[in-house]
Amino acid sequence: MIRPIYSFAEVVYLERAEKLAHKTVIERLVAVVRSKNASPTWNDVRTVLLDFDRAGLRELVQDLYTASKDNRAFLHARLGLGHDQLQPFKANITTWICPDLMNNQSVSVSKAKKAIADYKKAIGRPEGMAELSIFYCEEAFGFLESCSMEDESYFAALIRMYGRSLEFVSSLPTAQRAAYLERLDKLRSRGSHVGCGAG
Repeated sequence: MIRPIYSFAEVVYLERAEKLAHKTVIERLVAVVRSKNASPTWNDVRTVLLDFDRAGLRELVQDLYTASKDNRAFLHARLGLGHDQLQPFKANITTWICPDLMNNQSVSVSKAKKAIADYKKAIGRPEGMAELSIFYCEEAFGFLESCSMEDESYFAALIRMYGRSLEFVSSLPTAQRAAYLERLDKLRSRGSHVGCGAG
């Protein structure tokens, strides 16, 4: 039975003793020592995953899939599944940037922006990034037009997202830009009515 390893000297001793044995045994022992002293990293996870067979890996992905709707959205986008892969990300943006105040939902700019960052990690297609950033702005303007809000950080985030939208649209092929630019122009016109320099 292997007892817990804590000191560097013990790790070195085991590395020497196991040099002729499987390299993965040493890697796992070193990973155990490291994980006792610090938060696990991707390298720790990768080392453990090396022992998974195909069925075990499929089970792990299934557990992650059922664990949260964000994981499901990520996998659907990455694997190109479903007819509208942007819908879950748009739903998150709406929830956080244009909440239902009558049901005591709160605004969270960071969580709305996280939906876009999650899409970028999952697949990050330029047209998807343009669509989500413009959608964020449209939802934010809709929220501002329906209620009076004086939160400067909300306005600042909206202005920054509008700028990001322009960058995303500019990176698209010329033939794809027209519809996005038309939506951005409509948003610019609406900006003059909501105040705080949004116009």
